[in-house]
Amino acid sequence: MAVRPLAAVVGALGFLSRIPVGHGEQRWEAFRRTPAAIPAVGYPIGALLALPFAAVAVVPGSAAALPTETVAPLFVGWAYAVTGITHLDGVADLGDAAVVHGDAERRREVLKDSAVGVGGALALALVVLGLAAAAALLAALARTAPAAAVGIVVAAEVGGKAATAALVCLGDAAHEGLGSALTAESGPRSLPGVGVVAAPAALVGWPALAPGLAVLLTATVVAAAALWWARTRLGGVSGDVLGATSETARVAGLHVGVIAWTLS
Repeated sequence: MAVRPLAAVVGALGFLSRIPVGHGEQRWEAFRRTPAAIPAVGYPIGALLALPFAAVAVVPGSAAALPTETVAPLFVGWAYAVTGITHLDGVADLGDAAVVHGDAERRREVLKDSAVGVGGALALALVVLGLAAAAALLAALARTAPAAAVGIVVAAEVGGKAATAALVCLGDAAHEGLGSALTAESGPRSLPGVGVVAAPAALVGWPALAPGLAVLLTATVVAAAALWWARTRLGGVSGDVLGATSETARVAGLHVGVIAWTLS
């Protein structure tokens, strides 16, 4: 079946966010056959997530209107209002699987358990607190360099989506489910397309290249670590792994992006 790029991007946008673009079998099929569509939607999603920091540049007095401590939880709420909380379920499941004793089969059983254990609760706390801390850093940055703050948010979202797409291209699923639905249609030959789509995110801090490059490098490291862990601990990639990778790469990318901007 021929894949229509626009249908793939719209399908990815509908699947990876709560933006009301509609759903349909044709768009789903196009999306799951086009890994490059995953980082492609990181640009519009990232732009939406960055709106609170963009407001600093266009709304008079907004830089001092809200304290940093208030911006942080507001950004967390806004982020999950835009992207949904499905990926957080993957974070919780992998947190539980990471601390369980046993082999890969036992860990996969834990992934299917809807109850959240201590490992899952800790993983969720780390991700949400990490996102809030990143928002506080970005709020402080936005007061002096709003364009940089916006660029880092966009780059981190593209990077997180690119990390997920890399796992789709390079991973194999251990069981049927969302992971197999995506990985079965792609392979390593699709990876260059993912890289081409994600590469422009390195320019979001132009003329400073360090923040964007650092964010994309961080996403690459997260993807490599997630793929290694999934293969050695779970026997393959699953939907939970894909979701957790996206969340982890986003949070790590935001922190590294701010650090890189500060040092550049």
